[in-house]
Amino acid sequence: MSIERKEVGERMSQAVVHNGTVYLAGQVAIDKPGTDAKTQTEIILARIDKLLAGSGSDKSKLLQTQIWLSFMQDYDAMNEAWDAWLPEGTAPARACVEARLAFPKYTVEIMVIAAQ
Repeated sequence: MSIERKEVGERMSQAVVHNGTVYLAGQVAIDKPGTDAKTQTEIILARIDKLLAGSGSDKSKLLQTQIWLSFMQDYDAMNEAWDAWLPEGTAPARACVEARLAFPKYTVEIMVIAAQ
């Protein structure tokens, strides 16, 4: 039974693959912090696409998603980007909550689990 770690850092790996399942770390808009929630979500989803592809998966294979918003008032803006990105009929189990994120410049964080 192997465990494959991708983009390994000091504290975390950005992706871990085990037994045909891909686990991503929570993703934030590193390239454009401080932008609006829709823009941050679009940046995050592009990063998720890249990490999933590098792990032998894609967004049509999402199993579960957790989304944290600094402000629930950004729910509609985040969902506008999410709905445009997600292929029809492939919606994962999902939770979305309001939470204070590690840094105020980030207003959206998304973590996913996908089948390979």
